[in-house]
Amino acid sequence: MPEIATTASPSPPPVARLEGTDPGRLPLVVYILALGTFLMLTTEFVVAGILPEISADLGVSLAGAGSLITVFAIGMIVGAPLMSLLTLRMSQKLTLLLALAVFVAGHVFVALAGDVAQIMVARFITALATGAFWAVAAVVAGRAAGPRLGSRAVGVVGAGGSLATVLGVPIGAYVAQLTGWRGTFWALAIAAAIAAVLIARLVPRDVPETGGSSVLRSLADLRNPRLWLVLLACATTSGGVLAAYSYIAPVLIDGAGVPAALVPLVLTAFGIGSFLGTLLGGRLGDRFPHAVTIITPAASTVLLASMVVLSGSAIGMVAAVTLLGLFGLSANSVLIHLAVGFAGRAATLGSALAVAAFNTGTAATTPIAGAALTTDWGLDGPAAVGTLVIALTLVPTILLALLRRRDPAASLGV
Repeated sequence: MPEIATTASPSPPPVARLEGTDPGRLPLVVYILALGTFLMLTTEFVVAGILPEISADLGVSLAGAGSLITVFAIGMIVGAPLMSLLTLRMSQKLTLLLALAVFVAGHVFVALAGDVAQIMVARFITALATGAFWAVAAVVAGRAAGPRLGSRAVGVVGAGGSLATVLGVPIGAYVAQLTGWRGTFWALAIAAAIAAVLIARLVPRDVPETGGSSVLRSLADLRNPRLWLVLLACATTSGGVLAAYSYIAPVLIDGAGVPAALVPLVLTAFGIGSFLGTLLGGRLGDRFPHAVTIITPAASTVLLASMVVLSGSAIGMVAAVTLLGLFGLSANSVLIHLAVGFAGRAATLGSALAVAAFNTGTAATTPIAGAALTTDWGLDGPAAVGTLVIALTLVPTILLALLRRRDPAASLGV
């Protein structure tokens, strides 16, 4: 991934230690970082799988409980770029460990809290740390993989997040059914503590930059218009898919007639599709980045529209949700890779802004989708909102492809 290499100071110690000896294989540290993103995405989206339980226990509406997803997304929007700036001269390993420490504390607080306002504050603070972890993890993974496997490495880290929908969210739903929704948050806290131990032992120590590019110089590299087109695509991609996914449990149960006990299985099907799609997208992204970022939102637009048409069919909805998992978020790792490259010397900030953009889309569309539940659209509202939003992704991604065709040198080799 040449664009990432250009952002670092000459021959930084962490890169030398992280790169593997086999140029065709990813180093172990990439998979350890994927474990971290698995936990981060599990906690962000597990609420979607246990929304009815949270709503009943806290005495709030479904839209009110859904705000726990929104507030987390807002925390990620603020946390990713802000914490990246604040930790710019901090060791990347230390940043990862501190982020996990805050993650553990936040989940313990949520498991003990009895007021929805307190839980929202804890979710927001946890999201600040999560944004920092995600941004740093993507950069560390890309540097670890070296020039030829950068998109694939970021794809594996992203697949850790996708695996959250395969295992994390469904398991969280099962745990909630067995122990109550608070048990899900206790389990996440314990798992994050274990991940912190693994990262402490297996991520090599790195030396933070003490000279060279300043914060102002890094910010200057963010003026590339291609970067902002990528960020727009990040926002509309996640916003479109998650507008529908955030309210998928009541839509499946009350709209399509899927038994509540089978909802975790449907979530698992979505997750398997998302996991496979992210891995495939990462592999193809090193060779065909613009094709990936155009085809996937086009397919997702069709699938979300079909969810509106098939909302009364259990079989049709299960099929549409599964395929949406395969296409919906599979271009995310490619978009992050492009953002890091177009950010020039501000690689970590580019990654952070991509994370913030994904969550900007989530924060903007989730409440709109929740409000749509109370309109004449009813349970079809979230999918209808998602269809309109994700279709907008085609505007920046097609523009990026046209710009590359006109000026390949400005695409930083991707």
